[in-house]
Amino acid sequence: MLKSLIPSRLVTIVSDAVRSVVSPASLMTEVAAPVTVAPDPAGLYEADEVPPVADIEAAAAAFDVAAQQARAGDRGKRAAKKILDRLPAGRYGSWLVTRTVSNRQTADLDAIRAIFKANGLGPVPMKSSAPSLKVEHLAEVPAAAPVLVAA
Repeated sequence: MLKSLIPSRLVTIVSDAVRSVVSPASLMTEVAAPVTVAPDPAGLYEADEVPPVADIEAAAAAFDVAAQQARAGDRGKRAAKKILDRLPAGRYGSWLVTRTVSNRQTADLDAIRAIFKANGLGPVPMKSSAPSLKVEHLAEVPAAAPVLVAA
């Protein structure tokens, strides 16, 4: 009888809260992320335009080094930002900490969803972001291994 008086959503919320205190691991499920390969973008080299393998290897190595440096820089910025974000604006030694309004704008998805729902338009249409370029250094390629070129 008591269960019929309590909405099932409330029961779910309360039971999840109790489990999160008692056994947080029970709320997590391991789901293997599907690996999807993005299609090749337009504007690729034609078969007769592909640069020599040595140039491609040098470009991939430079890209990998730059990506590692960018990740290290991002980690350093995040660590410093933890301290700086909590400071009030002002001068600290030879450093001036201020905050400025950003000109960057993003769509308010919550407001858009509310408008779509209020007008019965269904789910908000979304599109995927551009595919990310990734490089991976493999073991030395045997001399007889073919070089893959898109046809």
